Amino acid sequence: MADYFLDIEYNSIVYNKEDVNFKEFESCTFNYCDFSKCLFLSVTFIDCIFNNCNFNSAKINYLALRTVTFNHCSIKEVNFAMCDKLIFDIAFNHCVLDFSKFYTLKLKGTSFAHCSIIAVDFMNTDLTETIFDFCDLYRSEFDKAIANKANFKTSSNFAINPERTKLKKAIFSIDNLNGLLTKYDIVIN
Repeated sequence: MADYFLDIEYNSIVYNKEDVNFKEFESCTFNYCDFSKCLFLSVTFIDCIFNNCNFNSAKINYLALRTVTFNHCSIKEVNFAMCDKLIFDIAFNHCVLDFSKFYTLKLKGTSFAHCSIIAVDFMNTDLTETIFDFCDLYRSEFDKAIANKANFKTSSNFAINPERTKLKKAIFSIDNLNGLLTKYDIVIN
């Protein structure tokens, strides 16, 4: 049985490889913590908030994220595809997610606000009603994704092939429509 921690605030902790394994955290807040060396084996976070934390290159073997918010976190090169898919509910504000993977996940209604999302893998991902608010999506891959009703209106640098990504009722601005036309190699002035 996992160790259970409720309503605790953690500050400036550097976690080692197995420090959080087989633990469940509920309504906890993590400030300026470093999880980059963690393996995340059988770990659950419920209603937790991460502020200014480092997850760069952390390994996920089995991680449950249930109503979790990341604020000003660095989460580079993390493979979220290995997360538990039951009640998978996350939000990102002012985060760096470069080179991470969300392959095949259901991110329906997820909010990405003011994030760097460079070269992120969203292939085969359900992005229905997802909001990309002022995000840099340079070289992110959306092949075979479902982005129906997704909002890209304020985001930039994306290249989405509408023939390979479902975009029914997705929202774009006139200023970023060129991201849908990249594959046609045309010039828009």
